[in-house]
Amino acid sequence: MAEQIATLPYGVGRASARWKLLVAFLAGIAILGWYGWYLEIRRGMIVTGLRNIGPMGGATWGFDVGFVVYWAGVSFAGITMAAVIRIAKLRQLRPIARMAEALTVVALILATFAIMYDLGQPFRGIINLFRYARPQSPFFGTFTLVISGYLFASAVYLYLDGRRDAAICARTPGRLQWFHRLWAAGYRDTPLERERHERAGFWLAVAIVPLLVTANATLGFVFGLQVGRPGWYSALQAPAFVLLAGVSGIGMLIGIAAVVRRTVADGERLSDDVFRWLGNALMFLLLGYLYFMVVELLTNVYTGSEREREVTAALLSGRYAWIYWGSVALFVIPLALLIVRYFRRGGGLATLVASGIMVNLAAIGKRFLIVVPSQTHGTLLPYGTGSYVPTWVEWAEMAGLFAFGALLLALFAKLFPIMPIGERDDA
Repeated sequence: MAEQIATLPYGVGRASARWKLLVAFLAGIAILGWYGWYLEIRRGMIVTGLRNIGPMGGATWGFDVGFVVYWAGVSFAGITMAAVIRIAKLRQLRPIARMAEALTVVALILATFAIMYDLGQPFRGIINLFRYARPQSPFFGTFTLVISGYLFASAVYLYLDGRRDAAICARTPGRLQWFHRLWAAGYRDTPLERERHERAGFWLAVAIVPLLVTANATLGFVFGLQVGRPGWYSALQAPAFVLLAGVSGIGMLIGIAAVVRRTVADGERLSDDVFRWLGNALMFLLLGYLYFMVVELLTNVYTGSEREREVTAALLSGRYAWIYWGSVALFVIPLALLIVRYFRRGGGLATLVASGIMVNLAAIGKRFLIVVPSQTHGTLLPYGTGSYVPTWVEWAEMAGLFAFGALLLALFAKLFPIMPIGERDDA
């Protein structure tokens, strides 16, 4: 039988004036982003900086596609961390499991919005998906694996993992009691029910790990299999996508965990051990991704075709050099800080949070460089060099996605325990 608690934990159901002000601010930015989308639907893609490749000298993919890949990558580390915690029985990391699960669901919702922004006319795109879809295409996998299957599996995982806590919260009278009863759906936390949920959660975690690796690799295949596009065609795209997904996702999770530790009641459950684990995971992922960057750069410089070298030159010393070298710096500096932290066996939380922010900024830069330069500088046809500059509409849409994601997480934390309740740490 689920235990009873006097008050809902971790500030659930209690909203301070500062929290309400934050929600209003985030909602305002999100609405601005949706207004930009409305302009796209009403006036067409002319309100963006996107133009056709070749005669119009532009890029047909831009910010939106870059953030599709970015948010799908952030989701990767969230559910991976939650699954590994369950499979490997890492009890000391239990407190971050639910944050990781919620981050995955929210990030996939944001990736869905980014896809709709890129389509301009999303309903036409959805209809054409059913009319013209080719299952052998990586684009088909993007919608079925990344958005549909991946999101559904992650939502089910979050639901099952939270049923016990929902049953505990449902025994506490209050305005949210109906919601917690609905989530619990009759769960009573008997030994038989707990065993069944543990077993189902374990096997679902086992199934999710290869699914999410395949999903993020599929996004890499969208680029890496385009033989006629210099700068994209590479066997390294899929594994590099997976590694960078881990980097950005762990960096984001560090930031969320730090905010929870500072603002949520009983946030001290997020011990220094939790952050040490996250910091070490981020360090090793960074080492792996930087190795891929060096290998790709050397390959393009020494053995690439003329067009490959043109794209590489645009990155190293041309129009996109400031983004490229800025991203490199935002990878290398956190790596150096994390290595120092590793050998000192500890360090300030602020350093770790700063590293998480820097790697996410670098990941955004790299996603932009993956998408755009190969369109403006990487055509095999005798077209001139193109250009792409995002308009305020695109900036507003992307800022709106960040605000909407933060808003969803903030609301979730007030509706449901952001960390597992009590004894789950010892389960």
